[in-house]
Amino acid sequence: MEPGAFKYSGGGYTLLQLLIEEVTGQSFAYYMKHNIFEPMGMNKSSYVWDAVIGDNLVEFYNADGTMAKHYSYTSLAATSLYTSLADLEIFFQVFLKGKNSEPIGRNIIKPETLKSMRKPHASTMGMDIWGLGTILYAKTEHGDFIIGHDGKSTPPINTAVRLNPETGDGIIVLETGNPIMATKLASEWVFWKTGNVDLTLFTMLKDTMVATMRKGILAIIMISILTGVVRYIRKLKKNKSRG
Repeated sequence: MEPGAFKYSGGGYTLLQLLIEEVTGQSFAYYMKHNIFEPMGMNKSSYVWDAVIGDNLVEFYNADGTMAKHYSYTSLAATSLYTSLADLEIFFQVFLKGKNSEPIGRNIIKPETLKSMRKPHASTMGMDIWGLGTILYAKTEHGDFIIGHDGKSTPPINTAVRLNPETGDGIIVLETGNPIMATKLASEWVFWKTGNVDLTLFTMLKDTMVATMRKGILAIIMISILTGVVRYIRKLKKNKSRG
């Protein structure tokens, strides 16, 4: 695809993972732990389920409420971050000026890098909705974007983060057992704060909506055909009774 369009691809993050490993000579999990998580104080985050997580790993549930299996993935960058609400809050604070004159980026990520993550780089249905690794959910009062990302998998694990870099307000939802509950709650927050529709929920539901519309159109066609047949039969009977 030409640059400027968007199609979700976990494979792109797997290539970034490989790039980091080849440049640093370290495993991706080791690099992230020692260069991002530990300097930022994200002590409950890891790309490997190990002693850091321990017995604190949540139980996973299917949509019907039954227990679900815990899957492990080799595509670490795209699918295997173990973290907590508190650690995600720490990570998104790097977009903000901290206490005691802590700079944006906390001297770990460059401010200009964080800013470029919020610039539009691709669109969906003609709308700017994708930055670099971030989703642009809605315009803010002063022309920035509410940013974040959603996660969705099977068995149903749904995660959602929204942050307004201008105000420092945000919401983080991590849940299992429902495929879109976290996204719905976070989308309601965006509408509450900005009055704008969170387009991510729409794009997640569009396939379902299209399928429903197709079923509705098919039902209308079938009803129309049946109605026409019934009317035709009645007309024939009427003509016979007259004859």
